[in-house]
Amino acid sequence: MNDAPPDARWLPAFLEAQAAEAGAARNTILGYGRDLNDFAGFLQAKGLSYATLTRENIETYLIRCEADGLAKSTRARRLSAIRQLFRFAYEEGWRADNPAIRISGPGRAKRLPKTLSLEEVEALLEAARDQGRSARDQIRNRCLMELLYATGMRVSELVSLPVSAARGDPRMLLVRGKGDKERMVPLSPPAREALADWLRARDAAEEEAHVRHRAPSSRFLFPSPGKEGHLTRQSFHRLLKDIAVNAGISPAKVTPHVLRHAFATHLLQGGADLRAIQMLLGHADLSTTEIYTHVLDERLKELVLQHHPLAKPRGNRHGDA
Repeated sequence: MNDAPPDARWLPAFLEAQAAEAGAARNTILGYGRDLNDFAGFLQAKGLSYATLTRENIETYLIRCEADGLAKSTRARRLSAIRQLFRFAYEEGWRADNPAIRISGPGRAKRLPKTLSLEEVEALLEAARDQGRSARDQIRNRCLMELLYATGMRVSELVSLPVSAARGDPRMLLVRGKGDKERMVPLSPPAREALADWLRARDAAEEEAHVRHRAPSSRFLFPSPGKEGHLTRQSFHRLLKDIAVNAGISPAKVTPHVLRHAFATHLLQGGADLRAIQMLLGHADLSTTEIYTHVLDERLKELVLQHHPLAKPRGNRHGDA
């Protein structure tokens, strides 16, 4: 077994490896950092070391998290991060064991995702047409909304789309998702139309900026002068709230993630296969997609009630009035 590094190097080394080798997304790395920093604070206060702590020490930490009122999902996530850290340490030879591997987590409460009705989504899409200070902003905002609902993309995937993915009136978009995994998502006719309109407006604005200020062309579909070079998730989140207000829908009810759920729910209600939804959403595991089975349950129940002869009222089974 290799000599373990000092405690101060454990977290940086683990996070660097996750970013470089595992290809974890930036938000995943930040999440690991937050959870493990809290755990590190606990160890420091108790005078414990990563190299020698025991399973009981980790269980004590989790009990403290529960006593602090942390939700089951938060405690499960923290245990997952701790497991990953010690798995990495074991593979690096810093420890001869993974003290967290046999700890039972609190489990996650499977709550049905919030969603929107088809009528509410249509109202949002219509309101987006008039949302913006200029005609160009309105064209962009309509395109953002049409693409989000047509594809079920994560908001981070949407705002960082490269413009090269949208050239040539594509029937499908290549999306780079979590862990740098790529997937193809089809575009509906309204989304393709909105995309074509936005490309014309975007390219004209880029050409004008180049002529006036010698500004370089952006590689993003939705460029922005900020440091990321594209529209931020936070900006889109605020925009979506404004669109909700104009659509007459409570802004508290509308988020990018809710629209992603609406995409999946409406497809399932229309008869789509759960495995196809998994591929479109970019879920690595079908169990993540199975939270939508409540939609299938309702559809199956409706089929039975409509078509099974024994499900009909007794008086009507033999044609009685």
